[in-house]
Order: sequence, then C-alpha cells, then structure tokens
Amino acid sequence: MIAVTPAQMAGIDNFAITEMGIPGMVLMENAALSVVKEIEKDIDCIEGKRICLLAGKGNNGGDAFAIARHLYNKGAKVLVFLLAKKTEIKGDAKTNLDILGKMGIEVIEILDIRDLNDAKKYISHSHLIVDGIFGTGIKGNIPYLISQTINFINEKDIPVISVDIPSGINGETGEILGTCIKAYKTVTFGYAKVGLFVHPAAQYTGETVVADIGIPKNVVDKFDIKNYIIDDETVRKIIPKRYSDSNKGSYGKLLLLTGSRGMTGAGCLAGKAALRSGLGLLYLGVPASLTNVYDSILIESVTLPLEDDDTGYITKGCIESLKEYMAGVDVIALGPGLSTKGDVGDVVFSIVENSKVPLVIDADGINVISKNIEVLKKSNVPVVLTPHPGEMARLLGTSPEEVQKNRINVARDFSRKWNVITVLKGSRTIVALPDGSIYINTTGNSGMATGGTGDVLTGMIASFICQGAKVHEGAILGVYFHGLCGDNIAKTKGEYGIIAGDLVEEIPYVIKSRLM
Repeated sequence: MIAVTPAQMAGIDNFAITEMGIPGMVLMENAALSVVKEIEKDIDCIEGKRICLLAGKGNNGGDAFAIARHLYNKGAKVLVFLLAKKTEIKGDAKTNLDILGKMGIEVIEILDIRDLNDAKKYISHSHLIVDGIFGTGIKGNIPYLISQTINFINEKDIPVISVDIPSGINGETGEILGTCIKAYKTVTFGYAKVGLFVHPAAQYTGETVVADIGIPKNVVDKFDIKNYIIDDETVRKIIPKRYSDSNKGSYGKLLLLTGSRGMTGAGCLAGKAALRSGLGLLYLGVPASLTNVYDSILIESVTLPLEDDDTGYITKGCIESLKEYMAGVDVIALGPGLSTKGDVGDVVFSIVENSKVPLVIDADGINVISKNIEVLKKSNVPVVLTPHPGEMARLLGTSPEEVQKNRINVARDFSRKWNVITVLKGSRTIVALPDGSIYINTTGNSGMATGGTGDVLTGMIASFICQGAKVHEGAILGVYFHGLCGDNIAKTKGEYGIIAGDLVEEIPYVIKSRLM
C-alpha cells in the first residue's frame, strides 16, 4: 500500500481537480460520506445520538460541515463548533458552511476561553466527537486556544473519530505539534499518510481506514511516490514460491558468521529462524573452540570451525578458509553474538570487501563497521544493515534520541548515502532502499522488546533472500513476518514474557497463514 506526504497528497488533489476536472466539492462530499459510513459501522443507531463536530477554518473543517449535514439527515443531534471566525472560511468549505445555515444547523464559534468553557458542557455530553480541526497541512505548534480544546477532549471518555488525520500530527514525520487529538479511529482520504504510521503519531490514530474519495487511480502515477506501508497484499506478492519437484538446494545456502564466548545463543536463534523460514541449507561459521555448542543445538546445520586460537573469538587466521566457504553459498549473514574483540573487525571488513553474494549485517557486525564506515563503499554486492536505534546512532555518530526523532528520513538518508538497505528496527520498523524508497512495517508489539529478537530477524531476512526473494523483498518479508509472530503469540500469551525462542517456533504458522 502506498503512503504519501501531505505535500504529495495536495499535489494529487490539485491534479484531480484542475487536470481531471473533478470538482473539489465532489471530493469533499465523498470524504464526508466515507466518515459517515465509518460512524454508522461503530454506532448501532445514529438517530437521537448527540454528535459534536469540531471544525477548523480549512478544508478539514469543510469536511466536518458536510459530515454534520449527513448525520443531521440521519437523525443525529449534531453540535458544530468552529475554532475560527466564520468570515475566515473560504471555497468549498464555505459552501458547506452556508448549507448548514440554510438547514437551520447552528455553527458556534469558539474564539476565546469563555467560548470554550461554554462549549465544554455540550461536548461533555456527546456520544461521539468528530475531529475536523486541522488537516495534513498544519505546520508549527498548535495555537493556545485550540490546544486547550484538544486537551479537554482527550481528558474525556468520549470516542473521537478524526477526519483525514488527528489534529496535531505532522503528516510527514509523525511528530506531535505540541498536543494532539487521541482518536479511536482515523479516516484518511485517498491514500495513507506517512506520518500516521510512525511514532509518536501511531499512538494517537487508533484504527486507520484509508477511504476512496474518487481520485482516479492513474493520477498517483504522475507523482514520484516512494513510501509504502507493508501489508498482507505486499507480502503475498513477493514471498518465494515452493515447488513439488524441489530439493534442499532449491531453497538456498546461507553462511551465518556468528559466535563468541558467552554469546552463542544469538547465532542459535538466528540459525533456527533461518531454517524455520524455509531455508534449504545452513552453514555456521563459528569459533572452533565453541563448535560443540552449535553442534548440540543446531543439529540441522553444518558447522564450519573458524580459527580462534582457543579464545572463543575468531582471528585473522580464518580469513582464507572463510573465502573458500563464501564461494559456495547464496547469502552471508554476520554479526549476531560475534563480539568486537581482537581480529573480528579485520574478518568483517574482509567479508564486506570480498563477498560476491548479498550480505545481511547485524549486531556486532554493525558495531565493527561503525568504527570504519567507509568500508561499505568497498562492497560490490547488496548489503542489508539491521540496526536498532543505538546501533544506528553509532553508525551516524549521533544519539539514539536523534535517530528516533525522525526515523524515516534518518533511514532514507543513510541508505542513499551508503548504497545499502537499512532496516531500522523498533516499533514500526523502517526498511529504506538506496533509491529513496521507504517501507513502513505495522506488525509487532511491546512483547518483542527482549533480547534475541533481533537475531531472529537477521535469520529470517537472510533466509528469504536465499530462497529467491530480491534482497529488499527479503528485508520486507522478514520484518513483516517477524512482527506477525509477536502479534500471534501475544493473542494467547499476552505481551509479558514473550521470548525470542517463541518467535522462532511461530514462524511457519504465520507464513502459512498468509499463503492460504
């Protein structure tokens, strides 16, 4: 599913109106009807219900006026409050405002605190509030009077449905502009808005419904849209197929470089996840002195002992043997539990420079690269980096807080600069491509915030690439199914106490659920 920025949506609307000849009033009417449709789904009988509509001075307010008309006609007791002067309303919004006047529906202005205090008693007794204060074009912090109105609404236990976007959200970045309406549902028009699907905005949107308002589908082709929401339709199109006349060699060979003293669990999780995702053959490159651990846990894999001078940390002496192993595989994944001690950096840099197959780099592989990031320019193959915010901060020389402020653009800019696929992990994981494309994942939950889940993701991504998915598709499939595992487990276990091993065992079931 594509997602647009507010500027892109404004361009699409304008093209539909000026070039395709669709009157703006038609689009506004369709938008209003789509919200009314959702309200009817949620309220058994609209007739007699007290519904309060809050309107701003822009087209979002015009939508609210039109919604009020339809609700009134269905028997609702509508109350319309305008957080602006009526004289400020222009264009199609004014047309809908004037219609309300001719119908005898009063629109009450809220222009100061006294007006707001008068309105509070009416708002407090509503069955539903419709938020049409601001649209996607808002910039800067919200004015004091409107912020007080929003804060009052959020304090009340009254359901709120937002028109296009909850008022107070930056539709491009997901930033909260001082304060924000907390909706139980958001009906957004035409196309999904990028900012609705990332944090902190995602905490305020409730269920997000993308409503068709009659914009011809080919209009979007006129715009360079590179933002996408990962959904069921996306993954069904790209998941590698399996065939009855296949064998283990048909589903790829993965070399997983992993392991150090005290950190063997990470590689075991990554390896198991790769196999559970459908991988054909798994080769484990591990410190020679630790092979007994992997042999006893990953009995379905082939263990390749790497020189470690009996320290539990790989040394430069393994580079030549690694080159031989690398020649016979389809993907190399490295980093889980690898450590950054001793010669590990030299080994990682050698792989980056010499690999002839795609690389998936996580954890300590990323930490090593952050010490000499220029090595990425020496790679001649697709590289997937899977940093969490702390690792991303190390790569950029900044703080995790700065990374989290604008995850989309941080990931996008990094991928463009270093020609890599970036999987910026966290709630609403971002997959960024070198061409500027962004994929936002919406699966997953707080129960996955526990050690080892990132290792599981590494194995899954590498496995899907091995099976024939394009490199960026492997990343998309990995993050989607990884989060879906967590969601499925949470349905039975809740979000407390999920461990990484639970995700591994759930993988086949979630894949099956999307193939049916």
